Amino acid sequence: MKKPPFKKVLVANRGEVALRIIRACHQLGIKTVAVHSTADADALHVKLAKESVCIGPAVSAESYLNINAIISAATATGCEAIHPGYGFLSENARFAEICNKCNIVFIGPTVRNMMQMGDKATARKMAQKYDVPITPGSESAGTDEKKALEDAERIGFPVLIKATAGGGGRGMKIVNSPDEFVRLFNQAKHEVEVAFKDPNVYLEKYIPVARHVEVQIAGDAYGNVIHLGERDCSIQRRYQKLIEETPGPCLSDQVRSKLHECAVRLCRALKYNSLGTIEFLYDPQTEQFYFMEINTRLQVEHPITEVVSRLDLVKEQIQLAAGEELSYSQDMVKPIGHAIEARINAEDPRTLAPCPGRVVGFHPPGGPGVRVDSAIYDGYVVPPYYDSLVAKIVCSGKTREEAINRLLVALDEFIIGGIKTNVDLHRAVLSHPDFQAGKVFTKFIEQIKL
Repeated sequence: MKKPPFKKVLVANRGEVALRIIRACHQLGIKTVAVHSTADADALHVKLAKESVCIGPAVSAESYLNINAIISAATATGCEAIHPGYGFLSENARFAEICNKCNIVFIGPTVRNMMQMGDKATARKMAQKYDVPITPGSESAGTDEKKALEDAERIGFPVLIKATAGGGGRGMKIVNSPDEFVRLFNQAKHEVEVAFKDPNVYLEKYIPVARHVEVQIAGDAYGNVIHLGERDCSIQRRYQKLIEETPGPCLSDQVRSKLHECAVRLCRALKYNSLGTIEFLYDPQTEQFYFMEINTRLQVEHPITEVVSRLDLVKEQIQLAAGEELSYSQDMVKPIGHAIEARINAEDPRTLAPCPGRVVGFHPPGGPGVRVDSAIYDGYVVPPYYDSLVAKIVCSGKTREEAINRLLVALDEFIIGGIKTNVDLHRAVLSHPDFQAGKVFTKFIEQIKL
């Protein structure tokens, strides 16, 4: 049997992603340590890990974002590596650097890669340097409203204000005219300073009818970089993804090939070493695509790529962090069929407010081509302190139509009592004729009558 890449790994996350990492580690013969807040003492990732350590109270800043507590837990339990999952500290270069200084492997890209791509304005410059198309925008980020307004007038309205740090749509503002620019610019600065302790923002030309298309890549320490196809993540609400699919619908072979080539070229130039996702904005009217950012981590929507490629991305990420070469070459990646994912959130469908509470009755769907990633169980209490995602339903088929139909059936089978969810919204989107025709765009939910 092959020697495990690590003896013991600490999982610095919670929920379904913590379970996903724990399972991958156990399959590789690696022991796991779960960390948890006091609110997550009965969480499934705590039950399934070989060991667990409480690292603080419910609030994230004092537990899952508490670098000192996480490093102390890793050291005390003899962990060789830390997997950050996604969210929390997954793209925090300082955390990765501290791990390295403590002789703990950070399972993710190098600190250099994270610093290069962690600032979105810098990432745009890097993309431009390596001939990857970018939308017209600011030459640099900052907080000066006068200079920003001059940039906006040069770019041409409408423009999009974006944070250089963080993500999740925080600080994003669409500005249609000079009259509202200063007000929205200052709002954006305040939002991102509160969220990320970094008020710097930059501008991009806003494309009203656009799609969000991303390319999954993997690179090793020996200069090998491959792509694993693209995902369309256009179905969003308030800049939060809800439905993702692969391959992207209604893309020409020429556009698809260029997307893949640009993503690989950029990551090869950066000597990128880990999993990563290159995000693009695609204009279906002109068939032009533009670089947005690189996510230097595992993505929430990674399962759809795993389903069509039949490859385990989390195992691969762990092995790459241990210094191994990519276990497959580009010509070994042969995606088959179509996969689609629905993110099930615990939320009130009328107000969209999070809906924590005790789960009373839980039955996940099953059958051919159905996968459910979730950390909930009957009697589990969904806490009010964290992201509202409670499950991801992933369905696949020979065709896009078959994958969509399987997902609709899976949603009908999905039973979760005691809390409210967004299942009905998913049904409405998936059943809409425009969605079924592949006419997706980022404002779909806001502009289409569901």
